[in-house]
Amino acid sequence: MMNHFPLGYLLAALGFGAVGPLSAAPRQVAAAVKPDGEWKPYPTRTLEDLPPPIHDLVDTNLSRYGGWEVRPGPGTGFFRTTKLNGRWWLVDPEGHLFLHKGVASVRTTETPGATAEFNRRFGSLTNWAGETTALLRDHGFNGLGGWSNTEVLCEARPPLVHTRLLNFMGTYGRQRGGTYQKPGHLGYPNDCIFVFDPAFARFCDEYAQQLTTTKDDPWLLGYFSDNEMPLPRSALRKYLSLPENDPGHEAARNWLRARHGARATVNDITPRDEGDFLAVVVDRYFSLVARAIKKHDPNHLYLGARFHGADLREPEIFRACGPHVDVVSVNYYGAWTPVRERLEMWEREAGRPVLITEWYAKGADSGLPNFGGAGWLVKTQEDRGWFYQNFALALLESKVCVGWHWFKYMDNDPADSRADPSNQDSNKGIVSNRYVAYTPLLDAMKALNDRAYLLTTFFDGQPPPTTTARATEAEKD
Repeated sequence: MMNHFPLGYLLAALGFGAVGPLSAAPRQVAAAVKPDGEWKPYPTRTLEDLPPPIHDLVDTNLSRYGGWEVRPGPGTGFFRTTKLNGRWWLVDPEGHLFLHKGVASVRTTETPGATAEFNRRFGSLTNWAGETTALLRDHGFNGLGGWSNTEVLCEARPPLVHTRLLNFMGTYGRQRGGTYQKPGHLGYPNDCIFVFDPAFARFCDEYAQQLTTTKDDPWLLGYFSDNEMPLPRSALRKYLSLPENDPGHEAARNWLRARHGARATVNDITPRDEGDFLAVVVDRYFSLVARAIKKHDPNHLYLGARFHGADLREPEIFRACGPHVDVVSVNYYGAWTPVRERLEMWEREAGRPVLITEWYAKGADSGLPNFGGAGWLVKTQEDRGWFYQNFALALLESKVCVGWHWFKYMDNDPADSRADPSNQDSNKGIVSNRYVAYTPLLDAMKALNDRAYLLTTFFDGQPPPTTTARATEAEKD
């Protein structure tokens, strides 16, 4: 049984001031990229690798939003960010330090089998929203990630802190024409987003008018503007490969000629040109979208556009988006343990905290084929739980991450013919495609989530600052 000890007991028990990073974990978890791929062991750090006192302690005195007892200053009525003693935080509307521990795509599945089970278990969306909110909160989650049915879920009281995914570029592209579905995200002609279209700026302002309906919602963390847009380092060459009358081609051609002369061609492009033009693309997108969001809703955070893949290696992308966003959002795949240097690069270049908006592992014991999606494949649901702890511990240790969204609530249903290719046959959920909870996974999630705030103090090696010191730091931001 867990005991609820005051924070002072934890600090004394762990002897803060002498605590450093956790040692390498002895546990090895076998994982593969695909079911027909090679299985390899990966070092996996879990709560069991922490000193014994932490096992008996859980976070207490949480705010109604799920924030911590520590208050760096008065609340503003909405979420904001702050950096205290070298660590980034969200701050909830009441002024409490906050980590957004969420699950993405919390929504029902409409296949015949899933619908029949939904009707049997819940009977109505209202019942489902109440029971699902309770399930998440009981396991230490305080938030909803992208693609969640927030309209229904927010009927539960109190609701979970939620986000909205707006799809500025995606919606514009569908209206304009030229986009197409790829696994997990939209594709664009030659990987060129339509950021140079003269109509895009006007579209952003008109599209953002919808935000006036949510601008006063204190339970809304903020907005994602798009998901996994292509931002290749070869953007200059790709835009120049578009038809000559395309606004993107014209913008790239004019930019190159301004730099290298009126007769410049692709043969004149240098590595520096590639990085600089990519920054132009990113800056133009984020400046237009941020201006529209803040015009119609100045209260909530702009959470970025969910970078992924090769984007995560490009400093220019983060440097260019930083002046326009409040938080950098990243869909982080391909790493068993988050790479600290990469997390630090994102924060350093953007000057903003990081929110991990997708990550997961699939279990071979689920009975699903598990070929779809970018997440790891492991043997069991217990292994999925170890992966969760290992990943989240590294995020907390980094000091730059203000939360994470597991992808996702519900397993794929192979009978869902409308799903995109990445969401057709895999065990991604905390519940099955028949609403059965994966208890070993959820138990491991709860164990980590219930200690997330105390773990930040553990990794920082010092007690939280005094109220006066916190207020002083907050005034500097």
